[in-house]
Order: sequence, then structure tokens, then C-alpha cells
Amino acid sequence: MKKIAILVCFLVSGLVLTSCDNGKAAAKINADNLENAKNRDVEIKNGAALIAFDRSVHDFGTVTEGDVVETVFKVTNSGKTDLIITDAQVTCGCTVPVWPKAPIKPGQTEDIKVKFNTSGKTNRQQKNITLITNTESGREILTLKGMVSPKEN
Repeated sequence: MKKIAILVCFLVSGLVLTSCDNGKAAAKINADNLENAKNRDVEIKNGAALIAFDRSVHDFGTVTEGDVVETVFKVTNSGKTDLIITDAQVTCGCTVPVWPKAPIKPGQTEDIKVKFNTSGKTNRQQKNITLITNTESGREILTLKGMVSPKEN
């Protein structure tokens, strides 16, 4: 039994030593990945993108059930690197955001359009739009709120 254990140890040691061939490591580096990493490092040195809104909450007041409320939030890139909004998540299908898909350059202002369909939504309403961004926090929240009066039958 001891001989088998010693033989297994030698075999494992031999496999480990032969699989650690350091001479080929440099050949495995992908030049494209290296260039992408360099570009990413330059962008990181510029800092995370900064986002500024004209307002983060829109109160649409009192409306009648069935109305479609629309508003526009102005978003400005106040950072030194491109601002990228990759997604806009909502809690229900009654709220539909439209956001810029292209990067927003430093100093540039773009629109985020939001529609809220009040059908079937009565009383006090508050809907959040969560923007997934390349800012430091990674998420920014816009809010719609107001009162929806039931429509008369």
C-alpha cells in the first residue's frame, strides 16, 4: 500500500511540473485584449462618468384614469468620460422609458422620455425608473408620482 501511495505522489508531482511550462505563457496573450485593457485603464484614470439631472422626480399632479402622462428628464454628463446608459428598468409595463443608446459625451445633455399609462392604476401612484449606468453607483433612479382619479362610468 505504501508503494502505491509513493508511486501516485511521484506521478502527480511529474504531471504538475510538466504542466507548468512558463516558456509559452507570453504566446497566449491576446493582443486585442491587451489593447482593450490599456484603453479601459486610461478611461478609469479619467474617473467614473458623472450624471446630473434637471430633476429626478416628476409630479404629474391629478389626472383621470386612462390618461397617458408623458415627461422628459434632461440628463447631462458632468464627468470627464463618456456616460453610458445600458438599461432603464421599470417595475411594471405601464411605464415606458426611452433613453439615449449612444454614449453621452462630457458636457453633453440628452433626453430621457417617459410615458405612464394610467389605465387600471387609480389613487396615489409612484413609479421608479432605474437607469443602469457606468457611474460610480452604477444605478440612478428617476421617479414619476401623482394622483389618478377613477374614471366615471
